[in-house]
Amino acid sequence: MSRTARGLVRNAALLVGAALALTPLFWMVSASFMRPGEASGFPPPWLPSRPILGNYRDLFTRLSIGRALANSLILSVGATLGVLLVDSMAGYAFAKLRFRGRDRLFGLLLAALVIPAPVAMLPLFLMLRAAGLVNTYVGAALPSLAGIIGIFLVRQFALSIPDELLEAARLEGASELAIYRRIVLPLLRPVLATLAIITFLATWNDFVWPLVILTDDSRYTLPVALAGLVGEHSADIELMMAGAVLTVLPVLILFLLLQRQYVSGIMIGSVKE
Repeated sequence: MSRTARGLVRNAALLVGAALALTPLFWMVSASFMRPGEASGFPPPWLPSRPILGNYRDLFTRLSIGRALANSLILSVGATLGVLLVDSMAGYAFAKLRFRGRDRLFGLLLAALVIPAPVAMLPLFLMLRAAGLVNTYVGAALPSLAGIIGIFLVRQFALSIPDELLEAARLEGASELAIYRRIVLPLLRPVLATLAIITFLATWNDFVWPLVILTDDSRYTLPVALAGLVGEHSADIELMMAGAVLTVLPVLILFLLLQRQYVSGIMIGSVKE
């Protein structure tokens, strides 16, 4: 088979895969504009007979989904900012600062990656309950602040920072905090952009932990509120599809806008020692 033929076959396979992946998303958006009961037909229609915005209007007026949308935004932005601060400091410390037990501690952190997240939920919940942080945004965001993956990415990137640059700053009398703020943070910008995207997407889409830690309906995030919508309005397929669009659309737009920074940060973060 010639190179041109192989290229055509490869591109055709990619197009088929993309079509299969995008078909459910296309129908979800299309169904969100259908009239009540229209999506329940057999076979389900691909396009609405007469597009309407009533499903989205009902979400914000009758079901108060706007409050859950605001809760998700507050929690995702707050968790992202906290992760950038904590993980950048920890990653830089593991890469460039010398202290006793540094490598062993980092090895223990990597070993903790094999522990399934649900196993840690019960002790986390008990500790946060003892601290009075149940049903708070702080309690919902706190467990993600020191993510092992984020610390690893920052550490791998920080290893490429020249030691001579840091030593020159110390000889000039700069404190460690000043070095971190004026030298390290600007150099970490690519990997921090990637970490911000990963954290925001993970927090926005998280369902289980907000369901566990948040007990008041007024503090529910969008995925939790949408799950409640499925339970109460399981027959309203069009309404549920409108809620799904509201959940997917913000993170999809964010990823499309920042996908270059995401990919470049992942590639740069693979620097070896």
